[in-house]
Amino acid sequence: MIVPYFDLKAQYATLREETLAALDRVGRRAAFILGEEVQEFEKEFAAYCGVKHCVAVNSGTSALHLALLAAGVKPGDEVITTPNTFVATAEAISYTGAKPVFVDIDPRTANIDPRHIARAVTSRTRAILPVHLYGLPAEMDPILEIASRRNLAVMEDACQAHGAHYRGRRVGSLGRAAAFSFYPTKNLGGYGEGGALTTNDDEMAALARTLRSHGEARHYAHEHIGYNYRMDGFQGAILRIKLKRLDPWNARRKEIAEIYRRVLASARVEVQEAATCEGRVYHVFAVYVDGRDAVRAKLEERGVQTAIHYPLPIHLQKAYQFLGYPEGSLPHAERACERVITMPLYPELTDEQVIYVAKTLLGIVGEK
Repeated sequence: MIVPYFDLKAQYATLREETLAALDRVGRRAAFILGEEVQEFEKEFAAYCGVKHCVAVNSGTSALHLALLAAGVKPGDEVITTPNTFVATAEAISYTGAKPVFVDIDPRTANIDPRHIARAVTSRTRAILPVHLYGLPAEMDPILEIASRRNLAVMEDACQAHGAHYRGRRVGSLGRAAAFSFYPTKNLGGYGEGGALTTNDDEMAALARTLRSHGEARHYAHEHIGYNYRMDGFQGAILRIKLKRLDPWNARRKEIAEIYRRVLASARVEVQEAATCEGRVYHVFAVYVDGRDAVRAKLEERGVQTAIHYPLPIHLQKAYQFLGYPEGSLPHAERACERVITMPLYPELTDEQVIYVAKTLLGIVGEK
């Protein structure tokens, strides 16, 4: 049996007729940049997240950048975040001229450990940027408490957590603002790049809308030096189609994850655990195993495709070596990156495929 890591074609087959109709609708209106479909998606996604505003942009990276700018992050500031994430989290901080400050993760959750955040705050700290890694919300209550006490903004990186809840509230509504990615492999993914900023702050939303379109307050009236971060009309139309299916798709992902957990309960692997949050969604299903590369090779031989999220923490990447974090400085993040494998996980997987993948892994790693 061959089990691909991800299969975008299978999902497209279920949406083809609606997709073609959406493309025709956008084409007949010639609303290729922003336009009515994007505006309607913004309203629908804001309502879904339980916030007043959604600002649609061209990528999750752009959404992170605008969220930080709109919060007033500027050159010379510091933003505390996790090294166990995609590099875009740190890049967005760097785009503002601020300095990423990395703290270690909780090895149980692989998310930023709030216990390390307070010690990292300095007079230059302006914001905290937690990541809801793999769809598991970060421990937001202690993070928000630290931010309130130290007068810091909290920006959520929710790029992997569409639809997740934390203590009854949707992610995207917990901090001052949040960023989502609609990269095609995300739980809510477009047919190209896309992203969005969500917030309840009227001023932040207004500034983000201006900055995403060359700083225009109105046509050819540029109040700020802005960016070309606008969402395509076609992406807005596709995301409206997919948003209606997000909750059922997330429910199926959870079913798949539960099969993995059941079959792998006795396996010599560790899995990402939710400390206090039961409202997670599954963007990926991560396992941690010694001899990761050899295990992946054996899975591939047996027809199981896997991935790694992420093979090297950001503080050890060449691009961020100038920050001066030596190897061993953030040991939990480094160990997670050395051992992580992400397994096939998408709604179109069959139970038979999932059980095959899990039993194959169990057969390779053995029981505890």
